Amino acid sequence: MSPAALEKAVGLLPKTDDPSLLWGIETSDDAGVYQLSDEIAVVNSVDYFTPIVDDPRMFGEIAAANALSDIYAMGAVPKTALNIVYWNKNLPIEILAEILLGGARQLERAGCALVGGHSVEAPELMYGLAVTGSVHPKRFKRNRGARAGDILILTKPLGVGVLTTAAKFNMISEAELQLAIDSMRQLNDAAGFVLQECEGRAATDVTGYGLAGHGYEMAAASEVALEFDAERLPVLPLALALIRKGVKTRAPKTNAAYVGKNLKTARGVSKAARQLFLEAETSGGLLIAFPPDRAAAALEALHERGCVYAAEVGRAVEAPAGGVSLLA
Repeated sequence: MSPAALEKAVGLLPKTDDPSLLWGIETSDDAGVYQLSDEIAVVNSVDYFTPIVDDPRMFGEIAAANALSDIYAMGAVPKTALNIVYWNKNLPIEILAEILLGGARQLERAGCALVGGHSVEAPELMYGLAVTGSVHPKRFKRNRGARAGDILILTKPLGVGVLTTAAKFNMISEAELQLAIDSMRQLNDAAGFVLQECEGRAATDVTGYGLAGHGYEMAAASEVALEFDAERLPVLPLALALIRKGVKTRAPKTNAAYVGKNLKTARGVSKAARQLFLEAETSGGLLIAFPPDRAAAALEALHERGCVYAAEVGRAVEAPAGGVSLLA
């Protein structure tokens, strides 16, 4: 659903005054954090969606990686997970088995135990996970905390939404789509490790609201502005070319409405780059704000750990608070 509509509905919820709730829904963050002891806090999140690729096992892997990403974005380690299935009974049950195997494979890679799940019959197939992680109560990360002067690093490329949409219209080959699949399947565990190791100040994963929308939430929560360099954004091959050919989703319109007047695009930025900035991503990378003296080491560590597309994409500046700019 559109971020603006969701924000309106969530805004009606009562505030929780439980002192053990360290972080809730206040800044549209990736997960909630609840303290159990002086040493342990649990991190909870849930995510599921409809298939975006034809291969059921690949879909299961993508959906699981996407759900796990919220935990990594909080600087936590995933521990347990529950499957969530909306199942169309007219489909062969072998498809569901393949989806669940894909999810289980990713959980095994993450060292996260599958402890159960829930399923309901529905007209449309959906799959995802509710994930619980753990972190020290004083070490969890938020989308709040970026400071003026911080360097912004994005750990995965943009463009998966564009490529998967193009695939639906047979505009790209299976080999070309595989680039997007590989990106979506990649866990954000390395990014979560570097987030902690190099003392990132704020983080969020880039998914449905696009880099612009999630960047806006980080900027607003941190009371700074974020500037992104269009030429430095990591992009999957063909993504910009496909946009120029007319490939687009509904996301740029709804995400632009969500960010509103806080979004500024400099002269010289192409229409394709602006659209990509607003396009939804599935199982995207982490956007992390690092102190300037930590950014170079963080980028090197990300590359060493397999985040080959990781790049410095911009910076945090003082004003206007909540502003998100795309610069040429």
